[in-house]
Amino acid sequence: MATTTLVKGARGSRSTVALKLLMAGSGLIFIGFVLMHMYGNLKMFAGHDAFNTYAEHLRTFGEPMLPRTGLLWVLRIVLIVSLLLHAYSAFILWGRANGARSQRYAVKKNLASSLSSRMMRWGGVTLLLFIIWHLLNFTIGKINVAGGATNDPYNLVVDSFGTWWLTIIYLVAMVALGMHLHHGTWSAMQTLGFTGTEAARRRAKTAGWLVALVVAGGFSLVPLAVLFSLITK
Repeated sequence: MATTTLVKGARGSRSTVALKLLMAGSGLIFIGFVLMHMYGNLKMFAGHDAFNTYAEHLRTFGEPMLPRTGLLWVLRIVLIVSLLLHAYSAFILWGRANGARSQRYAVKKNLASSLSSRMMRWGGVTLLLFIIWHLLNFTIGKINVAGGATNDPYNLVVDSFGTWWLTIIYLVAMVALGMHLHHGTWSAMQTLGFTGTEAARRRAKTAGWLVALVVAGGFSLVPLAVLFSLITK
C-alpha cells in the first residue's frame, strides 16, 4: 500500500511539473504574440495609410508560398492550441491546489503573495472574456459601434476608441493583462529554473514588471490617444 501511494505521488508530482511547463511554454508564446501585436497597434500613430498597409501586409505575408491569410491562420492555430493548453493546465492545477488542502483556513493570510498572484485566476477569466469581445469587435464581426461594420482597420479603431465606454473596458482589460503578465512572467521563469538564486529572483521580478508595464502601457497608448483626439480620422 505504501509503495502504491509513493508511486502515485511520484506520478502526480511529474504530472504537476508537466502542467506547469505547459503553462510556462504557452505563456511565453502569448508574451511573444502580445509584443508583436502591440508593435502593430502602435502603427496607428503613423497614420491611416501606414496602419492599413501594415494590416494588409499581415494578410499577404508569405505569398506566393502561402495562400492569402495563410500565415495569419498558422498563427491563429498556434494561439488557439496554446490557449487551450494554458487554460487546461491552469484549471487542473487550481483543482489540485484546492484538493491538497484538507480544510479551509479560518483566516487566509496573503502576506507572502502579491496582488497579481492572487488575481491570476480571475484575471485569466477576465482576459478570456475580453479576447472573445476583442475578436468580435476587430476580427470576426468587425463591429463598429459608431455605425455598422467596416473593412477599414484604421477607421474601425478610431470609431471604437472614440466611444468612451469601450475605451474604459479596454483599459480595464489592460490592467488585468498587466497583472497577469507580471506574475505569469515570474512563474514561467521559476518553472524553467531561472530563479535559483536571490539575484536571479530579483531579475525575474524585474522582468515581470518590465513585461507588464511595456505591454499594458503600449496597448493603452492608442485608445487613450484616440479618446483625447491625438489620433483622428
